[in-house]
Amino acid sequence: MAAKPGFILTLSCADRPGIVHAVSGSLLAAGCNITDSQQYGNPVTGTFFMRVAVETGTSYPRLRSQLESVAAEFSLSWELHPAGAPVRTLILASKAAHCLNDLLFLQRSGTLPIEIPAIVSNHRELAELARFYGIPFHYIPVTAETKSDAENALRALVAEHNVELVVLARYMQVISDELCTELAGKAINIHHSFLPAFKGARPYHQAHARGVKIIGATAHYVTGELDEGPIIEQEVIRVDHAHSTKEFVAMGRDVEGRTLAKAVQWHAEHRVLLDGNRTVVFN
Repeated sequence: MAAKPGFILTLSCADRPGIVHAVSGSLLAAGCNITDSQQYGNPVTGTFFMRVAVETGTSYPRLRSQLESVAAEFSLSWELHPAGAPVRTLILASKAAHCLNDLLFLQRSGTLPIEIPAIVSNHRELAELARFYGIPFHYIPVTAETKSDAENALRALVAEHNVELVVLARYMQVISDELCTELAGKAINIHHSFLPAFKGARPYHQAHARGVKIIGATAHYVTGELDEGPIIEQEVIRVDHAHSTKEFVAMGRDVEGRTLAKAVQWHAEHRVLLDGNRTVVFN
């Protein structure tokens, strides 16, 4: 027997009794079989979060219609997505290839449920990598004088390709507050975990000079406050006095690639829900 189509329902609302019962009952009435259900109630903010995976023969429009009454009753903020549908993702990068290459390889191997219609860079160095993977490459230089035009070009690509997610894979440009607001909850950035302790250029060299014992990376949603957005994933590894600066850089790149890929995967699988300046991640 062929597997039935699946859907992912995510929701948040003010916590109160009866939410799980009402949502489950509504899904049952729509002919759904729940295959996975996770929930969390934040005791500080009083907000409830839920992610439910279902299989069903019910169509997407009918299922949405079935859920509208319970959504209205509990004032749900909710989304319904076809399970496994690739998220259309625009990747931005500058000169460093490690994060971009990891994402491209994992997407091609079927690990990441994303579709990449285009790659954007403010330099030309990564054009050959994009060509190798058969993805259109857009060179959009950015200067103080052209920054507004460059961001308008990004907006045009987002609209043209129906982009659902923007990933900054070591894209070394600051996004304007206006664009950050437009992409709220739909743009992911990666940075070394030394921020704010090691700001600026050559962070791994600074860390090596200070003799740090742990290095790592943080993947977070983009906001107007530089590197202060809600954190999705972090990873750290231990280092010691015997590691050279070159080894610091290489180890740091590996961590950055893994951390960004995890964050993109969890977002694409609709496992990440925003909780103010924090995230709830259902693994």
